[in-house]
Amino acid sequence: MQAHQYEGIPLIFNEEVRDALNTAKPVVALESNVITHGLAYPENINTAKNVEEAVRSSGAVPATIGIENGRFLIGMTLESIERFASTPGIPKVSSRDLPVILANKGMGATSVASSLVAAEIANIPFFSSAGIGGVHRGAEKTMDISSDLIQFTRSKVAVVCAGAKNILDLGLTMEFLETYCVPLISYKFDDFPAFYCRSSGLRSPHRVDDADTIARAIEFHWALGNNSSVLITTPTKEKDAIDGREIDASIEEAIRAADQDGVKGNAITKYIMHAIDKVTHGRSAKANMAVLINTAEVAGQLAVAHAHLRKENPFHALRTLDRSA
Repeated sequence: MQAHQYEGIPLIFNEEVRDALNTAKPVVALESNVITHGLAYPENINTAKNVEEAVRSSGAVPATIGIENGRFLIGMTLESIERFASTPGIPKVSSRDLPVILANKGMGATSVASSLVAAEIANIPFFSSAGIGGVHRGAEKTMDISSDLIQFTRSKVAVVCAGAKNILDLGLTMEFLETYCVPLISYKFDDFPAFYCRSSGLRSPHRVDDADTIARAIEFHWALGNNSSVLITTPTKEKDAIDGREIDASIEEAIRAADQDGVKGNAITKYIMHAIDKVTHGRSAKANMAVLINTAEVAGQLAVAHAHLRKENPFHALRTLDRSA
């Protein structure tokens, strides 16, 4: 592991990630929240390994991000993954929490939002997540909107995901992205996916079937002066998907039960997901793992195309206008 400072922010790169960045190879950032809060031990270790291997199978290098001793780990070693997987009480850290966690020199598992902060600082242009946060149902009363959405407006990182969980208000989530001019591209699919449900029933504003075109779209978005993310969605494989109609009723029932039980904030998602897992007899947990792996594989493929574009056409070349037209 090698330490670096970026404007006072300590970054610890593992050797594989450091070498990849130094040689302009494609790198995909990954969140560590999946290790600490997603699955039980030791399944969390196996899943983390499988997700990293999915990135490698596409020709890219995985960089799982965590926080330890007040420093960002940019690319966790197997030893680090095992430590995070077996240590109880590691907090889930969003971008809001970063300054306090870093100042206290504690441990932290990164969410989508905080992973984007670290990825941009580390100069990693791609990030993969199974699903993003969004606007919660009833947000017109609760103002419960995920910090993921806010961070998309601030971080120049391409985000590859399987949409968002259908426990959220996906229509309002898409409206938020449109309002803040965050490009939303569906890769080889027409609709906005709903995590382990292939379709939310909502049409994506853009469908692109070619990785090279997506790479160019990302570069043009940033060349146009935007300092925000590009969101690229890919649905889970048909064999791993769950029919949204199967769980819609259980979601509504779980939301009502959560309200009656006084469950609020971050606890609502876990409460509802537990209810869904019960209704599907554990199939949703397996579908969750399948989404993680598939999304990481696609992110690796897109990162390879993007790295090739930057190698063949450096960033400044895209900003040169063709005045012969």
